Amino acid sequence: MSSGFTHRLLPFSGAEEYLGGAVPFLRAGLDAGDRVLAVCGTGREMLLRDALGPAAAGVEFTEAAAWYAHPSRTLADCLGDARETARRGRRLRVLGEPVWATRPPLEVVEWQRTEAVLNVAFRGTGAAIMCPYAATLPASVVAAGRRTHPETVRGARTVPNPGFVSPTAYCARCDGDPLPPPPDGAETLEIERPDLYWLRAWVADCARRTPLPGADRQRLLVAVTEVVTNAFRHGEPPVAVRVWTDASPGAAALVCEVTDEGRWEPDGGFGLVPPRPDGGTPGGRFGLWAVRLLCSLVQIRTGDGGTAVRLRLALPADATTANRLSGPSPGRGGANGA
Repeated sequence: MSSGFTHRLLPFSGAEEYLGGAVPFLRAGLDAGDRVLAVCGTGREMLLRDALGPAAAGVEFTEAAAWYAHPSRTLADCLGDARETARRGRRLRVLGEPVWATRPPLEVVEWQRTEAVLNVAFRGTGAAIMCPYAATLPASVVAAGRRTHPETVRGARTVPNPGFVSPTAYCARCDGDPLPPPPDGAETLEIERPDLYWLRAWVADCARRTPLPGADRQRLLVAVTEVVTNAFRHGEPPVAVRVWTDASPGAAALVCEVTDEGRWEPDGGFGLVPPRPDGGTPGGRFGLWAVRLLCSLVQIRTGDGGTAVRLRLALPADATTANRLSGPSPGRGGANGA
């Protein structure tokens, strides 16, 4: 089994071009004894099964909407599968077509970032991933695909992608724009010392006044504790926490932001790359990686003006906004319990 990881873009404008790249990729895996997965919708699955014939029985078909549920969790699960398959002397081969059309803009950016990061995370696993991109997708999505895949499949040929940029550079581009300011009604807590008991009590009180489910409230408490600890360890006082609800259509979320006046060094990678099984963290802080797993989305901005870490946890699609956070809350005060 080869230890080299391949990550290829399959641009296509119709069923013929799609099958022309996907079927040879899947057949090559079956012939080599790889573990072969096809992550796609029902229509694509029917096309592939028909083209593969009896060989389709050797392919594991998975619904794309379920597979691509969360960027960091999907990355972690797939990476775990690749390592376990390699441990057993086989190669993981994935034909994966992300779901782009129904995602809000912030989620699209995070999935594009994941496409870049896996070029680092999967090194040495021997895995092979091919990502079909339809010509009917928004031009910005297709352009991002060319920047996050080292190679492009054109018919029977695989050619270097001249548009490819390093994962580090791509992630920096994702974080190039400043975050929009918190709304005027955001709850605010200034933390004078890292008293985590009062911090968690305050955040829990804010979260209880929203439709956020109880399990997600617990995830939020763990995540904000880690981020505030990092702010005191790597940043500079004053440290502040702000909480508000974002009722954007299709992207409603409880938002918790931690700010400090320091500049976090980017050599930690901000938790974008999963830690290795041996405990090493190539380009990533373990705590921030865990935060990304716990939250729906994490945004980090750092520079001369300080650092902001914004945590988003999605609210239920049917939740009303009647109990949105707005205005000051009773019991507001410092994290020392004053």
